[in-house]
Amino acid sequence: MPEHIQLQAGDGHNFDAYIAYPSEKPKAGLVVLQEIFGVNAHIRSVADRFAQTGFLTIAPALFDRAERHVELAPDPKSARKGMAIARDLPPERTLPDIEAAITYLRNQGMRKVGVVGYCWGGTLAWLTNTRLRPDATVSYYGGNIHNYGDERPTCPAMFHFGLLDKHIPQSVVEELRQKHPNSPIFTYQADHAFNNDLRPSYNGAAANLALQRTLAHFEKYLMNKAN
Repeated sequence: MPEHIQLQAGDGHNFDAYIAYPSEKPKAGLVVLQEIFGVNAHIRSVADRFAQTGFLTIAPALFDRAERHVELAPDPKSARKGMAIARDLPPERTLPDIEAAITYLRNQGMRKVGVVGYCWGGTLAWLTNTRLRPDATVSYYGGNIHNYGDERPTCPAMFHFGLLDKHIPQSVVEELRQKHPNSPIFTYQADHAFNNDLRPSYNGAAANLALQRTLAHFEKYLMNKAN
């Protein structure tokens, strides 16, 4: 059964995390990074789905640094609140919490740990790759990745973007492709947040295909006999 646990970052900050367990011995560890709506029902369902495929999965409550127990509905009013909280949390404040989640999984015996993030979390997944040392990352429609496009990856990265996304121009996607030609970048006939089945922009075909590619990426780089 999934549960909520408490983690502590290196600077002493205590925060909540949702953890989902696979039914059998985990293949590897996986950190799920939230959108601007907090660790809500959708993010918990994402973590549950990855656990069902064999990963010991944890979703840290990154908003706890600014406001605890944030769980927002995917509507415009909530989006404005979530964006305001995110603006108060630059990467330097959130990366220690992500590092604590990675460390937790390693302490549970996971030799390989991946990171997947959505929207705000998609950008953070990329920065986790470049500034921390996970074993593989996947970023879904990270709107600020282009601001950090010159940073160099420390492990294999994958990216997903929607061709109909009004928040992320295709020129930005192409620039990222040019800067990181060895990282697979997939685009879909879909809008922003096409993976979120609680939002009108949800696109089942795109979400399923992106998930297949994400799982293949993690299977390739996280699966080994050491886990």
